[in-house]
Amino acid sequence: MKLNLKSIKNTSEWNADYELPKFNIEEMISRTKSAPTWLHMGAGNIFRIFVAAVQQDLLEAGLAETGIIVYEAYDEEIVPKSFAPFDNLTLGVTLFADGSIQKRVIASMADAFSCDLERLKKVIASPSLQMISLTITEKGYAVNPANVCAEPFDAKTTIEQITAGLLVRFEAGAPPLALVSMDNFAENGSHLAASVLAVAEAWCFSDKVSLDFVKYIKSQSYPWTMIDKITPRPSEDVAKILKADGFEDTEIIETQKHTFTASFVNAEAAKYLIIQDAFPNGRPPLEKAGVYITDRETVRKMDQMKVCACLNPLHTILAIAGMLLNYPTISACMKDERLVKLLHSAATEALPVVPTPKIINPMDFLIEVLTERFPNPFIPDAPARIASDTSQKIPIRFGITLKERAAKNMPPAELEAIPLFIALWLRYRMGVDDTGAKMDLSPDPRLPEALNILYGIPFGMGAEIDLKPILSNANLFGVDLYEAGLAKKIEELFIKLSAGPGAVSKNL
Repeated sequence: MKLNLKSIKNTSEWNADYELPKFNIEEMISRTKSAPTWLHMGAGNIFRIFVAAVQQDLLEAGLAETGIIVYEAYDEEIVPKSFAPFDNLTLGVTLFADGSIQKRVIASMADAFSCDLERLKKVIASPSLQMISLTITEKGYAVNPANVCAEPFDAKTTIEQITAGLLVRFEAGAPPLALVSMDNFAENGSHLAASVLAVAEAWCFSDKVSLDFVKYIKSQSYPWTMIDKITPRPSEDVAKILKADGFEDTEIIETQKHTFTASFVNAEAAKYLIIQDAFPNGRPPLEKAGVYITDRETVRKMDQMKVCACLNPLHTILAIAGMLLNYPTISACMKDERLVKLLHSAATEALPVVPTPKIINPMDFLIEVLTERFPNPFIPDAPARIASDTSQKIPIRFGITLKERAAKNMPPAELEAIPLFIALWLRYRMGVDDTGAKMDLSPDPRLPEALNILYGIPFGMGAEIDLKPILSNANLFGVDLYEAGLAKKIEELFIKLSAGPGAVSKNL
């Protein structure tokens, strides 16, 4: 079994456990290139196993005729190494908590390319195009107007290149479309709108484009979304299972930009995609493939439920504690009853201030996370991956809860889990685990300078460190923790946690 178009036509050569596409791939590719409807920016793993599978469901049900064109602007190695050799096919491997595995060849990607601005412009200018979706991580939306490329033809970043494509679309008189961020952060549509507008305005101020183009940018829609599916990097254990089946393309590649990619993507079974219904040029019938299509307020509630209470903050707690305690996977963390108790406490502190979206019950979602998703031993997700960029996550995952509790006059003295997590995170920034061994910290490129005072401090010196520049930083925590009445408790916890080897375990 080799992953290419020729091989999957020989269905007799494929193991019956592998689900092959049930539509005419060549016809889909031809129709898509003639009249594209969906362009996706970001050729990462969650797109390949989740978003692309949504369109495959529609193709197989006869509810769509075109596929997705994929563009990668950041890592130029992904397309030539994990798309082109496999005719743009992906093997999606779903790992269920009972040990069963679903293996599905996903063929909805009609074309894939990278770092080719002129080709990208042609796709975006197509009048038939209905949506441009993105999975480029939160960092990809950062735009500094002072650093925007001087000329549209010299666009480098994903946001600049989208804007350059929209300029060609504007000049061609094509109708507005939907720009759909599917990245995992709050109010993502508004952030995308602001980023694209910032680029367009920078060009306008330098007389590169007209004011009418800025108006055109504002006429696009920028739906809010919430996406949820735990998708670790490709696993060696999964590769061994596939190889034993006779599947030949199991090499896992690390690019020079440290992207881990392969012909296959492994992920959990749970999946949620909620999208605000705002598509000025039409859209695929996504609701027929399990996507929730709703209003912006419901998306906001669903996102806050997940990001501030029922999943993301709990994931971050496990990541930081797991690294300190040397747990290899998130599922291993869930075998520690102390950490499970901490998660229950954290959820209890957040749930009273979380709005309830009508489409999903928060308690049902939380139970699924704590009893099925996190404990799944077949998801090879490492705490180090989840711990990346923690300083950028804390203001949302914990800060919003603190703000909402303060607004409701809920006493800070009731809080135990959130201050303990913050103290654990400060302890983690020392760069040694609970045994005292040096520990590699996960990347966090926008880490505040003030936190560097923690790295490498000796055990027992916690009381000598002035934490006020850190704990008073409202940008870092969403609130000034002194004003919130939590700083003293955190300082005391940090001293205990940094007392010596075993202090983390003891205090947990």
